[in-house]
Amino acid sequence: MADLYHESKTVRDEHLEEKGVSHAEQADIHHNLEAKIRNPLQGIPREQLMQDVELFAQKNGLQEHSAMLRKGALVAQDPTDIHNIDGPEKLSSRELEVLTEEVTHKWRMPMRLFLTIFTCSIGAAVQGWDQTGSNGANIFFPTYYGIGGTSTNDKLIVGLINAGPYIGSALLGCWLSDPLNNYFGRRGTIFFSAHFCIWPVIGSALCHTWQQQLACRILMGIGMGAKASTVPIYAAENAPASIRGALVMSWQMWTAFGIMLGTAVNLAVFKLAGPLNWRLMLGAPFIPAVPLMFLIYLCPESPRWYMKKGRYQEAWKSLMVLRRDPIQVARDLYYISAQLEIEQSLIGHTNYVSRFTQLFTIPRVRRANLAAFVVMIAQQMCGINIIAFYSTTIFEQAFKNDPNKQFKAMIGSFGFGLVNWLFAFPAFFTIDSFGRRSLLLFTFPQMFWTLLAAGLCTLIDEEGPMKEARTGLVCLFVFLFGAFYSPGEGPVPFTYSAEVYPLSHRETGMGFAVATCLFWAAVLGITFPFLLERLDTLGAFSLYAGFNVVAFVMIFFWVPETMQRTLEELDWVFGVPTRKFAKYQLTVALPWWFKRYVFFRRNATKEPLYHFEKVAMSARKDSVANQHMVHSD
Repeated sequence: MADLYHESKTVRDEHLEEKGVSHAEQADIHHNLEAKIRNPLQGIPREQLMQDVELFAQKNGLQEHSAMLRKGALVAQDPTDIHNIDGPEKLSSRELEVLTEEVTHKWRMPMRLFLTIFTCSIGAAVQGWDQTGSNGANIFFPTYYGIGGTSTNDKLIVGLINAGPYIGSALLGCWLSDPLNNYFGRRGTIFFSAHFCIWPVIGSALCHTWQQQLACRILMGIGMGAKASTVPIYAAENAPASIRGALVMSWQMWTAFGIMLGTAVNLAVFKLAGPLNWRLMLGAPFIPAVPLMFLIYLCPESPRWYMKKGRYQEAWKSLMVLRRDPIQVARDLYYISAQLEIEQSLIGHTNYVSRFTQLFTIPRVRRANLAAFVVMIAQQMCGINIIAFYSTTIFEQAFKNDPNKQFKAMIGSFGFGLVNWLFAFPAFFTIDSFGRRSLLLFTFPQMFWTLLAAGLCTLIDEEGPMKEARTGLVCLFVFLFGAFYSPGEGPVPFTYSAEVYPLSHRETGMGFAVATCLFWAAVLGITFPFLLERLDTLGAFSLYAGFNVVAFVMIFFWVPETMQRTLEELDWVFGVPTRKFAKYQLTVALPWWFKRYVFFRRNATKEPLYHFEKVAMSARKDSVANQHMVHSD
């Protein structure tokens, strides 16, 4: 059967070459010089496509679904022409209605898909709450552990304890993601990580020395790294393209919810007698990890993971609970398999070491890796985690002459957490409308000036007539900073990184991207106490305001848009050379922006970078004609 299948592939490829669409032209996703987005099924004559589908069904034990797979293949071949499919494969009125509603009512999804996203959201809430436990405890535990002095050694130890989870993530947790996913799947990896978000967290509430605390927090980081590398991938692979951004960005929204919940709990236990208060702050984040551990096996495994393992029957069952109708299942299953075939022919057999090496050597993968690296490191450069880790400390220093400075600092931290969560909601509607890249390019300049303004407000005299205004203005600009961060650089990095890598390198790439993010979070956690002491609040905020400008430039030149592309179409987006993409932004996109928004020339036009290549096909005439359907960048 395998020989017959490959013989059919050869016949199909020869046919395409006769018609001027070479196999090399279709498959070269590494050097996409013409910036075309290609569908691997278009250009195949109907008779040949139907034969391919039959052989595919037999090869993968899907014979009972052959009729539906034939319909699905025709829909995947040309989604714009579904009403004209005729013959035995003609779509029913129900099937046409379902496919139409993907565009007109894109939030009509099965409950099991929403359960999957809800479970992923719990995993994100764990991540956020874990970050903020130490935020409130920072003003208590150093004294208990005897490291509350102003010496360099004490500052270093406090920074290490705060950075412990990120050290564990960057050095161990993220890199375990690939082998864990390979052997146990997405669900198994999330189940594994949940354990490390329960037991070490409980242990951290019981520690009597800073060495024990550091060890517990590093162990916690193993779970955080594996979870952060897997949950966004799991959500991205299960979600349809039309709402993938909104569903995957729930990672950030519920991370923000976890941060807010953590600050609320910190405030609630603040007045308890020490050390009970800070022990509860550090230990409480284990609570949401318990339902995560049990709910994950009520969710279906990723169908793309099943297909990667050659388990197509299980992939079909998984898609059946993630989509509304079998026509969607058949379409997605066959389309994904066609793109997987191209990836495997280009990349071949790999192991963990070769996959990691190929992140920097295979052009298509390298470009995706660069873009993921940029959005991840930008999350640390923007300065958000100096607030997430140390907001209580920052507010305490900003209000240093206020007798109630600690309580006010806790209230300020809670306010920031609340703003961070509430302003994540708009991303549900903007991330798949305005796009990932556009959100980043809009929000980074806003984060620059709000962070700088917050620092400048600390220059107001605390003893003068403006002392009350000083407190309010510092909080206002920090809250505005969070409000701009939450719908932009907040949801984009994990959403973006989860979707840009090809399936063959998705776990390894996501592990690298998250390790990048969390490694620099660890660096930030260790260094910020020194920065705050040496530069004061103004100097520290000004430094990170400058980093926002640098991050903006990196994003402008190196981060392509991925909005509403299927995960398979992104192969062609990242086939465009980096130099070509950067030149386009500088010579076409930037001048157009100035004409449109600075000089108010409403009729300014912009030549698109990407073109969808559409191959119209007539089954009766058995011919292939090429035409282009242009989409904007």
